[in-house]
Amino acid sequence: YRRHGHNEGDEPAFTHPRMYQLIGAHAPVAALYGDWCDQQGVMNKQDQQQVRQEYHARLKASLDKAKLENADGAVAILPAGGQKAAAPASTGVFEETLRTIAACLTSVPAGFHIHPKLQQIIANKAQLLGEKNQVDWALAESLAFGTLLCEGTVVRLSGQDSERGTFAQRHLTWWDVASPTPAPYTPLNALRPDQAPFRLYDSPLSEFSVLGFEYGYSLVDPDVLTIWEAQFGDFANGGQVIVDNYLLSAESKWRQKSGLVLLLPHGSEGQGPDHSNGHLERFLQRCAQDNIQVCNATTPAQYFHLLRRQVKCGARKPLIIMSPKSLLRHPVVVSYLSDLTHGSFNEVLDDPWKTENAKRLLLCSGKVYYDLLAQREKTAKSDVAIIRLEQLYPFPTQNLKSVLDRYALKREIIWVQEEHKNYGAWRYVCDRFSTEFPEVNIVYHGRPEAASAATGRLKEHRQEQQMLVESVFMRSKS
Repeated sequence: YRRHGHNEGDEPAFTHPRMYQLIGAHAPVAALYGDWCDQQGVMNKQDQQQVRQEYHARLKASLDKAKLENADGAVAILPAGGQKAAAPASTGVFEETLRTIAACLTSVPAGFHIHPKLQQIIANKAQLLGEKNQVDWALAESLAFGTLLCEGTVVRLSGQDSERGTFAQRHLTWWDVASPTPAPYTPLNALRPDQAPFRLYDSPLSEFSVLGFEYGYSLVDPDVLTIWEAQFGDFANGGQVIVDNYLLSAESKWRQKSGLVLLLPHGSEGQGPDHSNGHLERFLQRCAQDNIQVCNATTPAQYFHLLRRQVKCGARKPLIIMSPKSLLRHPVVVSYLSDLTHGSFNEVLDDPWKTENAKRLLLCSGKVYYDLLAQREKTAKSDVAIIRLEQLYPFPTQNLKSVLDRYALKREIIWVQEEHKNYGAWRYVCDRFSTEFPEVNIVYHGRPEAASAATGRLKEHRQEQQMLVESVFMRSKS
């Protein structure tokens, strides 16, 4: 109930006189709880009063400090171009360390009865690493977590089905199938005796409450890598109030910093309008004053370095990751272990074929890159270069310029996205090009505008996707 009505200046007795007579005669919650604590011996009333006085003293001291800092009456505005949201950081890890952690992640303890299918999944990862020196998305993620834990950083992950992963790709906790009582084992908590704890929670399907809690946790314990994962990116809809009112604007409004990470599975893959889109466009619309980081990594190594950069870069800024779905098991989406041992997160990925004499430049972000890559190989269009924006905000102007300067023909670039034209990154990227690269003509290629994020018919989706990737390679140069 509201003891003061709508606010302290309201007079609720105008419309609810009897109810507010009852409320006025009812002891406040704090008083009732204080009486209970006194009776149970938890804390006597004298100690409770001391806590109140100390708390009020801290509030008054903070208020006095704030008044002193703004004595001239100026409004505190976070300056544009302040602390950068994505400072470069060296995030490579020694190969020996990675292999030691990987061995722990793929070894079943003696006497532990693991599910046979899970045992095969783990064996496949060990084989991929042992025979080809490669890691998939889930193993790269676990290695990022593991290295941070061994370096003393607490990692906290919550979300719907986060233990096994929504797409059964993660399997961070194993269960003994022969035990009569639940017997879980989490390898990331068994790396070494002096490691930091790994905290993992399958949370309720209540995004507003869980995201609000995790945001608060990131404030209370800023040294923890706190991650919240939506089951599908669209499910961030349920936590939009937390995103808008706190995550994206708290630093500007209250100088309140957070390093919370959001994992939003994103990609148009025929799973329907409510399971396709992490609403990238919403986050990009709110990007200003280095308030957040928005990334769409396309390789396991990039994801590995991105997670580690969040801890190592020194800037506490929210990190929004459009995480993959089908790429979790895509045979091409693997990285070599050497990609994890050196370097850092690359904001822009040039075409690995370095086709400097390309007649057409395609710029994209996320999963659609692999669709374009497959079509290029199918059509043998070697004169088309595909460049990836792995970080959308802060916009990587200098890095993108360095990549574009390698190409002789760069007056026109085709932005390719699988999201509808009024979704995704198109309008944001177009606006950035108009200010950062005014000499370059960037044109759109993708689905037309639509009210819904995606079609609900799988057959229609496949036809749209095929037409999208085929037509861009048939497109004539304007």
